[in-house]
Order: sequence, then C-alpha cells, then structure tokens
Amino acid sequence: MAITDIHTDTTGDSGEPERLNALLAKLTLEEKVLLLTGHDFWSTWPMEKIGLRRMVVSDGPSGVRGEVWDERSPSLNLPSATALSSSWDVGIAARYGAASAVEARRKGVDAVLGPTINLHRSPLGGRHFEAFSEDPVLTAELAAAYVAGVQKNGVGATPKHYVANDFETDRFTASTEVSERALRELYLLAFEKAITDSHAWLVMSSYNSINGVTATESELLETPLNSEWGFDGVVISDWTAVRSLNSARFSQDLVMPGPDGPWGEKLVAAVLDGSVSEAAIDRKVLRLLHLAARVGALEGFDPVVATPVTVEDGIAFAREAAAEGSVLVRNVNAELPWSTETLSKVAVIGHNAVFARTQGGGSATVLPEKVVSPLEAISAVLAQSAGDVELTYAVGAVVQEGIAELPLDRIVNPVTGEPGARVRFLDADGAELFTEDRRATALVYFGGDAPIGVADIYEFSTRYTPEKTGTIMLGFASVGNSRIFVDGTLLREATSEAVGTDLGAAFLSPPSVSVPVEVVEGVPIDFRVEFDIPHGENTLGDTLSISFGIEPDDSDPESLIAEAVEAARGADVALVVVGTNSRVESEGFDRTTLALPGRQDDLVRAVAAVNPRTVVVVNSGSPVLLPWREDVSAILFTYFGGQEYGNALTDILFGSKEPGGRLPTTWPAAEADVPVINVTPVDGKVHYDEGIHIGYRAWLKAGVTPAYEFGFGLGYTEWALSDAEVSGFGTADAGDSGGAESAELTVTVTNVGARDGKHVVQVYASRADSAVDRPVRWLVGFAPVRVAAGESTTVSITVPKRALAYWDDGWQYETGAYTLHVGSSVTDLPLEATLTL
Repeated sequence: MAITDIHTDTTGDSGEPERLNALLAKLTLEEKVLLLTGHDFWSTWPMEKIGLRRMVVSDGPSGVRGEVWDERSPSLNLPSATALSSSWDVGIAARYGAASAVEARRKGVDAVLGPTINLHRSPLGGRHFEAFSEDPVLTAELAAAYVAGVQKNGVGATPKHYVANDFETDRFTASTEVSERALRELYLLAFEKAITDSHAWLVMSSYNSINGVTATESELLETPLNSEWGFDGVVISDWTAVRSLNSARFSQDLVMPGPDGPWGEKLVAAVLDGSVSEAAIDRKVLRLLHLAARVGALEGFDPVVATPVTVEDGIAFAREAAAEGSVLVRNVNAELPWSTETLSKVAVIGHNAVFARTQGGGSATVLPEKVVSPLEAISAVLAQSAGDVELTYAVGAVVQEGIAELPLDRIVNPVTGEPGARVRFLDADGAELFTEDRRATALVYFGGDAPIGVADIYEFSTRYTPEKTGTIMLGFASVGNSRIFVDGTLLREATSEAVGTDLGAAFLSPPSVSVPVEVVEGVPIDFRVEFDIPHGENTLGDTLSISFGIEPDDSDPESLIAEAVEAARGADVALVVVGTNSRVESEGFDRTTLALPGRQDDLVRAVAAVNPRTVVVVNSGSPVLLPWREDVSAILFTYFGGQEYGNALTDILFGSKEPGGRLPTTWPAAEADVPVINVTPVDGKVHYDEGIHIGYRAWLKAGVTPAYEFGFGLGYTEWALSDAEVSGFGTADAGDSGGAESAELTVTVTNVGARDGKHVVQVYASRADSAVDRPVRWLVGFAPVRVAAGESTTVSITVPKRALAYWDDGWQYETGAYTLHVGSSVTDLPLEATLTL
C-alpha cells in the first residue's frame, strides 16, 4: 500500500507521503514488525535510525494520568462523561478535550485514550459513567467536539471502544449479537462524526466480539472505519485485546501493551512464508509514522500543533463543567437556590458529603492534588456569610465497601517523619531491592521503576494516629498472601482470592482483608503489611494494585440514621448527599442492581419525615433508583463531579450558577420498568434483540413512564418556545432542495422568568406510517441557549438529511413527510413542523 492512501491534509505538508515512504524503505521487516507492538505498558518503540522517538499514550478520558499511577504526579480530575454529556454543549466538550490535551502535554503524553463513546444501552453497564449517552446523535456530537478539542492542542484523541462494547461482564470473551441495522444506526453512528468531521488520529478496538468475530479481527475495522469514513489514523488495541496472529491480517495496527504480544517473531515468520502480506505490515507502519509526524515524534516533520493553542485554568474549568452538567430534576416551591441570609442552621448528611466520588473506578482513574468535598465547600460558603449560620454533619449511612485510604494528615512515614508511608520491595531473603516514600495508602503500579517483576515481597509501613477511640478494622485490599503487623506484632496472615475471572476487575477492585484493632484517639500505632508479590499466569504482568486502610463499621446502622434525623430535625434545611461507591460503578464488572448501596434510601426517608425542606444530591455516575423522590423538596443529579465537585455544588445550591444540565439518559422509577437491561452473556453471547430501540426509544415503544425522561432538566428560570419553522428539502418554504444534505429549523426561545438562564432546545423526528420499523421519535438536533431574563432569541438547529435515513444494505430514505417535534425533553414537545423529503 502507498502512503497516498492515507489522508495527510491536517499537517499541511504535501510532501509527507513520499518522505514517510522513504523512511519505511530504511526499515527491515523485523524492525517494522517491532514497531507494531508496544515498547512497554504506555509507550511505543523508538527507532533512532529514522528519527522516531517513543510515543506515550495515557488513560483518560476524564483527566490524563500519565505513565505512572502516582499521587506524587497529580492530574486534573474533570467531571465524568455523564456530567459532560448532561451539558448538551459541544462548546463545553471541546474545552474539555482541550483541557485534557494541556494535561497530556504537561505529562509528556502524545495521545489520550479517550473519549469513551459506547452507548448507555443498559443502566447496569459498569462503565456507564465513562460514556456519554443512550442516544447516538448526542454521543456523536459531543465525541466529535471532544476529539477536535484534544487534537487542536496537538495531542491525539482515541475514540473507544470500537465497537458495541456496552457491557463489562465477560468482556474479554463475550460476543455482542447485533443486527447490521442497529450497528449502523446506533453503535457505529456514535463513532462516525469523530472520524469524518474531527479526523481522530487513533481509534481503540475493543475486547468483545461482534457477531462471533473478535473486534481486533473484524472487518468493521476496515469497513466502515477506513473505506467509508476515511480514517487515516492508528487502530490501537485495548490492552491485551489482540490475542492472535490472525489479527495482523486485518486493519488492526498497534498491539498494546508491550513488549510481548502475539505478533513479534510469529508475524515475521508469517510474512516470510507468505501467509501475511508485507504490504499489510507496511500500511500499519506508515500509519504509525503518520501519527508520529502529527504529534511531533518524528524528526524532520513539523507537528500539527507545536504547543497548545487553547489553554485555560483547568481547575476553574472543572468547576464550571461540573455545574453545567448538573441536572435539577425536582424543585418544589423553588426550594433552590438557597440564600445564606435566610438560613440559621444547615444540616449536611451523607457519607458522600465528606468522601465524595469525583470519578468512577477502573483504568480511567486519575489522582488529583486536591478534592473539594461538599461539606468542605458548604462550610466555606457559610463561614463567609454575613449571618451566623450553624452547620451540623452526620454520616447517616455507610456507603463505602472495602478498604478506605488512611488520610494523609493522619499518617507519618516512620523513616522520614514526613506525612506518608515507606514502601520497600524485597527479594525472598529480605534484601532491599527498591524503596520509595509515598503520600497515599492506595497504590497502583502500572509501569514505572518499581521492580515488581523480580521482587518477592512488598512492604508497607506507616505510623497512624486514630481520630477517635474504639475498634477499627485495619487491613489491606489486594489479591494474594499478606501479613498484618501492628506495633511489631503479627495480628493476621491471610490470602485473599480474586472474585470472578476478570483480571482487570480483580486488579482495580480487589477484595479486602482486615483485623480488629483497639485504638485510642491521638495515640499513634505502627502499621506494617508484608505482601507476597504474586507471579505467574493469573496476574497482569509487572503490575500491582494494593490499598491500606480501614474497612467501614456498619455494625449499628440504626444509630447512624437516628443521629442524622436529629441533625435534620432542628435545621432550617437538610442536604443529603447520596451516591455509589467503587464496588458499584467501575470498569471490569457490571452492576447487579440500580438501588443505592447500604441504607441510604432509609436515611432519606427518615430525614424527609422530620424536615420538609430536604434537598437530595445524587453523587452517582449513572442512574439509581429514588423511591423517595416525591417526599423531598429538591433533587439534584451531580454525577461524579471532578475535583471541584464541592465548589460546583455550592455554586448551584446558593445560586451563583444555575444547574445547566439535561438528562442524556433515562432514569427509571423501578428496575422492572427498564425495557433493555440485560448485560450478562448467555452461552457467551449478549443478544441485542431490541435492535434500534434502546434508551428512550425503548421506553417510548414500551409505553412505560420513567422517573425522569431523556432530555429532562429544570433550572432557576422559566421558558417559552414559539414559532417553529423549517426550511430545506421539500418544505413549502423552500421548495424541492434536491441534493441538499441538511434542513434548518428555527424556533424562538423566550426566558419568561426573573433571572438569566440556560435552556436546551431539542428536536426529534417521527414518521407516520413508515414502511420500516422506526422509533416512535428520535433525536435529530439540539442546541443549548443562554438568554437574559425577559429576553427572546431565535435559535437555528441543523437537521441533517442522514438523520432521517435507515440502514438496509446502505443508507435508505423514505420520501414524504416527517414531523419535527420541538421542545425541552423527549416527552415535552409543544411545537411541531413538517419536513418533506
């Protein structure tokens, strides 16, 4: 294959194809094959003879971790993708991508492994929080903007996981059984615009199979990705997703991680015996070199962007994005926003009010320098108020499962005397191989200098000062054998076994082992753990994940609720922060229930019974059941709000910002109501028998009313829509527009309330008496709009012709009339216009 088959217009270098071909010609077959498997966990091979440096990739998509998972190298923690998508704002998405690229540059990263743009097919999906929406159009628009924002700043973006990887259970082996029509209209459509419009430089292939064919060996990597969409980048595998030599015959370009893998010498031999063509190898290498030229990793080639051009304060943006993506779904009697001038006593309740979840679990995890909790932020606002407002706090219910980190301000490194811990790697005889001083007790080794592959024992030591007197469950979380020592005495030796067969889940969410320890407030104890580093087949190579800390005490849940009730009873207002934990929403496993963990539902009911002004904040990355939703004054969905979560929340609670979000996914009233929920393979297959009817489409088809519908969200003002008009295609306004690719719908939006605000205008299409199966209606366009109090503006929304098409061995179009429904959610659509095709 010649490099002229690869689009190079983004570099502006018309001579690039010939120059890259010249570099290719300098490489031996062995060198070319070497480049096609990673050098290590996070980087590609350098090749000095052609001026190629290594390229570094890093997990995202809600921040950029870099090559090491280390609190000493902190990262910006942005709100989760579900918060971003709730903004319905491509401008926010582009800024989000740009901020990620700035972080990548700061950490020496060339490509961000994101965005995740699989669909919210089922609310039980374990990585629901990491993806955008149940709708392919909303997903596609936001993904394209994210990719453009990243690459505008000279860093590669990697839409993932291609394709139909919408569940975690048995993700390495399960096959997604899905029709060609559903693939094209839903799962592939979500990816398409990021390629055709934003020209993503990479795409990540997924673990799963599609209709029995492993994704890394699928023709879908060529068609439509390359042949129809014009993708000219690198298909990088999900980590260990390439499992055979056969994948080299397909449009899979780069195997990760390295240095080992299924290609290598076997691929060289396959080329030499003619079973794999060298032209296929050349195409892969040229794409890799093209990526290197784009990011500035190839001598003699100017990068697309040498330094980031869109740079803003990342922390300030994280705060803004969290508020823009928060969705107010209930606000009885205008309970919110609050004024500090009318409050004398505020009760804050909930485990997540102090230990807020700012991100989901799994490979997307980043380590921020600081997280602002809701309690901390509310305390700061009330302290600055003119009045003397009393603040009380009660935990109410235990949410945590497993080991919780020891706070940095409570631990001292026994060697340095500084806050933190001492870690040593030892051989079998106890000789020290490596030592480091850490400032956290949840430690993950993915790359870096630690000798995990050769060390036999991992030793963790710290001096912990308890916050109160009593019995604590002190221990660790990892898979393997360990010994727990307190003040030099061995208290327990135990082996923890992995739960399930997913090594990734066992690595990132391991089981816990603990021992009861009697402690006295303010009296330090020496805490040491010796862990036998496992080696062998059932491990993830030279990696290690281990946490040290305290398991929760949930021995008396009734007393916790009683304390919260007393705090709420005497308060003007009660704020209850409920949410999930890392054992509920994470990579590696799907959820088993939509219920909030622990006794949180009982807690909310009890608080609401004594305080009519109860406001509930939902700190989860995906839908949960809210059986008490009619009993409280206000409900605010904040998702995983990033490191500025607390500050963004107070901006909304006290009215300096409006909750700007609308739901990108349907929230059910009961689990039994969810029309598409299965995520568990049966005989190795997950059947997408619902076809094109997922999300709100399935709810409309089933005729079931959810708790909160797709597109719904309130604000702090009121809106009126009028004068919907459409032009284009065969409408009366414009006549037959022949081959036009889009129509335009205009609508007048009036802010009829007393304060400035944001609204999201949504346009859905329907087709009466269609000859093919269609959704009741489907999203074809949207636009966020900000209007001053009492003012009006005209909003124009483009309706692409393709949005009306269906797939039947190609895109097909039914001529005739379509109804465009205009409004504020999938069921609140007061205006209509007719569009003729």
